[in-house]
Amino acid sequence: MFSFGYPHMLVLLAIIPVLFGLFVWSRKAREKKLKKFGQLSVLSQLMPDVSRYTPWIKIGLELVLILVIVVMLARPRAKTGVTSSNMKVQGSEVVIALDISNSMRASSTDDVDGISRLQQSKFLVQKLFDRLRNDKVGLVVFAGDAFVQMPVTDDFSSAKLFLNSLSTDMIPNQGTAIGAAIDMSMSLFSADKQCQKSIILITDGENHEDDAAKMAKAAAEKGVVINVVGAGTPKPMAIPMGNGTYLRDGNGQIAMTTFNEAAASELARIGSGVYVSANNANAVNVLDDQMKKAVKSNMERRVFSPSDEQFPVFAWVALVLLLLDILLTDQKISWLRKTNFFGK
Repeated sequence: MFSFGYPHMLVLLAIIPVLFGLFVWSRKAREKKLKKFGQLSVLSQLMPDVSRYTPWIKIGLELVLILVIVVMLARPRAKTGVTSSNMKVQGSEVVIALDISNSMRASSTDDVDGISRLQQSKFLVQKLFDRLRNDKVGLVVFAGDAFVQMPVTDDFSSAKLFLNSLSTDMIPNQGTAIGAAIDMSMSLFSADKQCQKSIILITDGENHEDDAAKMAKAAAEKGVVINVVGAGTPKPMAIPMGNGTYLRDGNGQIAMTTFNEAAASELARIGSGVYVSANNANAVNVLDDQMKKAVKSNMERRVFSPSDEQFPVFAWVALVLLLLDILLTDQKISWLRKTNFFGK
């Protein structure tokens, strides 16, 4: 069964009857002009090499050629929809715990107009997803509370969509509950004891809500590795809120946020993982190397494949028709010169 990637291109088929109509009109106009010089039966003897039939053969070839090209442009496919299959891979389970508190609006660099910590973190995670193709990933977001944004899955296309949709407006209760984020991440892992489980915690390190170190230690005791990515720099930065305004504290002063690298490094140490700054050009490589060290177990991964494209077949047909059209002239075909299809 055929389907088309660009079915709207098939509307171009409407040009075929138009072109055929123009050809018929031009033949009648030619015949009318020839009659001005005499009877057609007499004129045909004066033009022995001119064929009555090859122009119709040529227009037939050309119209079929147009039809084939239009079908090719519409991208014909052998199947409808997308097929999927399961394959065995060696992987582990990874949960990304991403800080989306207001402080993540601040610049990730010492430049006040630099890229925000949250946007930089998104870029990093997106690159990391491309490295974790044989693993399963989940996504937890946190500010004053922690929420599951996406359960552990091997669907990286959906994971990227969820990631791109994140903003600091998603959690009204502001703060930085790192401990709650670790606890929520733990709840997403499967019961498979053979599978290595890791948390990649991305934060500016300002924990205001709970005992993050205690939760990191509890996770490590269960064999879960916590890797920490630090967002921001130690330089105090204002938090932009849009339209040129900045977040203010209870006294009406501009609130400043400072990246707490010491706290972030300590969490990674307690969690038996690595710490890396998001500003490090090799941050993705560092995390990828850490993930490669994780104990892998057998996993089923669903692989999606698009329908089989058939346009190359039509492209070859179009090429053959084009060559035939080039080789065919309006003159009589030599081996048919003595043949009269419609006479005695």
